Amino acid sequence: MQLRADELDAHLAKKLAPLYVVHGDEPLFAIEAGDAIRVAARAAGCTEREVFVAEQHFRWDAFASANANLGLFASRRLVDLRIPSGKPGVEGAAVLEKHANALPPDDVTLITLPRLDRTAQNSAWFTALARHGVVIAVAPLDRKAMPGWIAERLARNGQRVSRDTLAFLADRCEGNLLAAGQEIAKLALLLPKGTLAHEDVERAVANVARYDLQELSEAWLTGDAARVLRIVDGLRAEGEPVTLAVWQLGEDLHALASVHEAAARGVSIANAVRGARVWGKRQPALERAARRVHADAVAPLVAALAKLDALAKGLGRGDPWDDVVDIGLALCGRRVAATA
Repeated sequence: MQLRADELDAHLAKKLAPLYVVHGDEPLFAIEAGDAIRVAARAAGCTEREVFVAEQHFRWDAFASANANLGLFASRRLVDLRIPSGKPGVEGAAVLEKHANALPPDDVTLITLPRLDRTAQNSAWFTALARHGVVIAVAPLDRKAMPGWIAERLARNGQRVSRDTLAFLADRCEGNLLAAGQEIAKLALLLPKGTLAHEDVERAVANVARYDLQELSEAWLTGDAARVLRIVDGLRAEGEPVTLAVWQLGEDLHALASVHEAAARGVSIANAVRGARVWGKRQPALERAARRVHADAVAPLVAALAKLDALAKGLGRGDPWDDVVDIGLALCGRRVAATA
């Protein structure tokens, strides 16, 4: 059974399955899903909890033995297995598959994994877990969904804010739901229930936004100039090396050029994007860029990138971050003198 994270509470209110698998790359949702399952297991009589962390040199035989040695009068247990790498190896895969096919009747097993690629999700061990258990995938929240998510979390605390304040909170907490959750909890402690004034929220909330290169890539490929500026400011303030932003810009421009070259040969843009070896949210963003940015506009940006690369390495005068902004905005379709 597959469940979304927001469906888990309703599921647990009805029944407790013998096996749960939580996988994904959103830490807050993974933590909350695991906590909800642990609470439900305790309420159902799982008075013991055994934790296993499958790191390097982990003894899978110890995990298998622990699940096999069940006494006649043993209490119900929660078996909490964490696989940080998402790769159990040959031995671990065999143990997991066997465990899924013969689940202890009175115990509850919780397995936590990072985001798994398609190959891992199609593996025999994961397929066995999914067939006999409940799988909850926890993906990062889309930027457009942030205001609604924040509003729902505030409502749990009896608080509400204006649309502008929701946008402000989303900007401040973008890319870091853990910190966003902490800030919402802080608002519940510092401010009363009811409608909160924007000024009070602004004073209470710290700037906890964390940006990464993937988000910057998505922003300039989709043409979101305001977000490009905001993310560059964040990276710059955090002391991130400008060479990383230059590298990402080069990856995106060359990928965009390759898509246009393939399209000129008669390949559809969708197929050309798939052939550009771009994954995740960057794939639909690259497709949008290929449809939005004319092929003739890419070559000047690549030429400007070559000068920027030299500047980022200390060859020339000027702040390379300014050129990153110029090329990024040009990719968004904004006219910039430096790249004209």
